[in-house]
Amino acid sequence: MPTIVFASPKGGVGKSTTAVLLAGELALNGASVAVLDADPNQPVVNWASKPGKPDNLTVVPNVREETVLDQIEESERTHAFVLVDLEGTASLLVAQAMSRAHLVIVPCQGSPLDVREAGKAIAFLRRQERAFGRPIPFRLLFTRTSPAVRSRTLRALDTEVRGQGVPIFDGPLHERDAYRALFMWGGTLRALDQQAVANKDAAIQNVKTLLGEVLALLPKREKVNA
Repeated sequence: MPTIVFASPKGGVGKSTTAVLLAGELALNGASVAVLDADPNQPVVNWASKPGKPDNLTVVPNVREETVLDQIEESERTHAFVLVDLEGTASLLVAQAMSRAHLVIVPCQGSPLDVREAGKAIAFLRRQERAFGRPIPFRLLFTRTSPAVRSRTLRALDTEVRGQGVPIFDGPLHERDAYRALFMWGGTLRALDQQAVANKDAAIQNVKTLLGEVLALLPKREKVNA
């Protein structure tokens, strides 16, 4: 079963948010999902402690360097998808998780500083490719972007990064109040009160589009309907 890893050395770029959004959408489409929380702040565990987590979505807490490979292997045996929310440092834990990944997602906000920080994660990943002797598929994901307008800065960064041979998701993950609300109220995006958050339907469509891109990058035998 495929393992999707979320890696970024910079906080606040939407790493855990993206993991929870994709995990929730996969679960609502009927897939069994395990999310391994290797972030010291345990954001996914905190989300799962609130009401509304789908029954077919399991959150594994306190993933550590000593346990990560066993926990990934066990989750791959018992779940259709495994998502790993990593800590923000270049560590043996991160290297081990990347070594098992079918896809590494590197979230990044649309600023030159964030792109440089994302570059550190990509450079670390490429060193792991050499160490493990295999390619590790990855994509950079621009996050917290404006849904109304694509800024000149973002367009320039997209062109620059693609010119350096870095693959990027075609659709960014926009800034949405609904995404923040998940960590306040728990549950899935679709279950949020329509009256409590703005543009819920647009937020759902944004996640569905991203999930479609993610599934297209996984081995064909692992694809499911989104």
